[in-house]
Amino acid sequence: MSERVSGFDPKLLEILVAPGTHAPLRYDAAAQELIDDKAGLAYPIRDGIPVMLADEARNLDHDAPK
Repeated sequence: MSERVSGFDPKLLEILVAPGTHAPLRYDAAAQELIDDKAGLAYPIRDGIPVMLADEARNLDHDAPK
């Protein structure tokens, strides 16, 4: 069994891909999000479960300084 870090199982990163781009995801432990760098989206992780819905994703472009 894999070790859980901050309520998220890192083994999931080996099987999950971004819904729209099918790109690999990056785990952001501080924000508790999975990042799709290709699409510029961040998917939240709630109670250890990634919420991989476009309606729930945060657009990273809006958070960048202008």
